[in-house]
Amino acid sequence: MSKVWFITGSSRGLGRNFVEAALSRGDKVAATARDTARLEDLVATYGEAVLPLQLDVTDRAAVFESVKRAKEHFGRLDVIVNNAGYGLSGAVEELTEQQLRDQLDTNLFGAVWVVQAVLPHLREQGDGHIIQISSVGGLTVFPLGGGYVASKWALEGLSETLAQEVTAFGIKVTLVEPGSYATEGAAGGVHADANPLYDGLREGFAAFAKTLDVGDPAAAARALLKVADADNPPLRVFFGTQGNQIVPLVYADRLKTWTDWHDLAAEAHGHTAAGPAA
Repeated sequence: MSKVWFITGSSRGLGRNFVEAALSRGDKVAATARDTARLEDLVATYGEAVLPLQLDVTDRAAVFESVKRAKEHFGRLDVIVNNAGYGLSGAVEELTEQQLRDQLDTNLFGAVWVVQAVLPHLREQGDGHIIQISSVGGLTVFPLGGGYVASKWALEGLSETLAQEVTAFGIKVTLVEPGSYATEGAAGGVHADANPLYDGLREGFAAFAKTLDVGDPAAAARALLKVADADNPPLRVFFGTQGNQIVPLVYADRLKTWTDWHDLAAEAHGHTAAGPAA
């Protein structure tokens, strides 16, 4: 049985690959983009199976209207993919207030508005799958990415909470955590004005980034279909090899630190099981 998808950020990158993969197997897609002209070739190829919707996800009212139009057009919504987002590069000291607010508006609040818009429809159906495109940077950090990882860490916590809230309605939630992919605009995003004090760090991180084995977006799209089709999809799943290489080491270090400082943690509690401290 074909599925109906609602995918944000559909004009390029992973989002574009997600849309193409779903359409190519006979599914229907409401594809949102700031510039729907970039979707015209998909309409020419797939006709009424694709509904292009002009959308800036930071506009809450527009999000609700787009979801309403998609539901009315296709009759139901099965898979919601919050993919719209971008990267913000700069040391924490370099970030402006507006840059940080804009990052959160798109990467976090945009996803929240989509979730709030679709939930009444998914509840009415008694099923549905919300897929949040997070990042390996949603579980760990890297220098000069503080604004970006802040948005993804927030998305991670919000989405895990959401999963616990909606499971009783038959709604599933999955956080997809991609590593680096060879996509259009992968090196783009917003860059804070550079403070020369961080130039050495910038050069070192740029050299490291060049060594990464980046993934194939088409492979990621095929993997997303399997996630969407799973009877019992994971709450979290890595896309690409980088997550499994990096994150277990980060978690092991955190566990060791907490163990090393266990006595202080107990001391900070202020009393033992025998009763309150004198």
